[in-house]
Amino acid sequence: MSQTRRHQAGRAPEKEDGRTARARSTRARITAAATDLFTTAGYTATSITAVADKAGVSEQTVYYAFGTKRAILTTALDLAIAGDDEPVPTLERPWVRDALADPDPLRQLRRQVVGAGDIYLRAAPLLDVVRSAATTDPDLAEVWTTNLQQRLTVQRVFADALARKAALRDGLTAEAAADIALALLSPETYNLLVNDRGWTHQRWYDWATDALARLLTTPDLHA
Repeated sequence: MSQTRRHQAGRAPEKEDGRTARARSTRARITAAATDLFTTAGYTATSITAVADKAGVSEQTVYYAFGTKRAILTTALDLAIAGDDEPVPTLERPWVRDALADPDPLRQLRRQVVGAGDIYLRAAPLLDVVRSAATTDPDLAEVWTTNLQQRLTVQRVFADALARKAALRDGLTAEAAADIALALLSPETYNLLVNDRGWTHQRWYDWATDALARLLTTPDLHA
């Protein structure tokens, strides 16, 4: 039976034949198995053999589908961050477009925090795997650096939007605002507060929203 896959809004669905659908299903099983192992046993301790066993496939299948363990991790991370396997960059995602288009600066910030929180609900454990392994694995150090740069790019776009809405505090540049948001909405901070200190996701959201508003925007907006 064929399945239909939608790639991007506005584009016609593309039909998959049975072979393509099975290949996607196999990749999904491998990715899910690897994610579980990476976040429990750790990246270094997880072997291709272990991934294959957990996914119920052969090692050859894993190598054929991904080639390397790093490729499995980066695929899993991309899926967790996006929430799906559609080839749509973060800045083109609906939640980002809606935040940027919102004329109210505080509503923009709330949308930013919701979007970041949704990502961390899915991806925080894997991001912690990458961050931890990056200290000893040059390949993952590159992955971590790329992820950091991507997050900074997103925050710069948000900060520029606040500047255009004349919402930034006096003397605060868009670049500095992006750095502040990068720190407050980082996976390290999320993991520290939610996973290590036991905060609920809602408590983190309330804190991050309030902190961003107070640190980035003019006092009259949140008086």
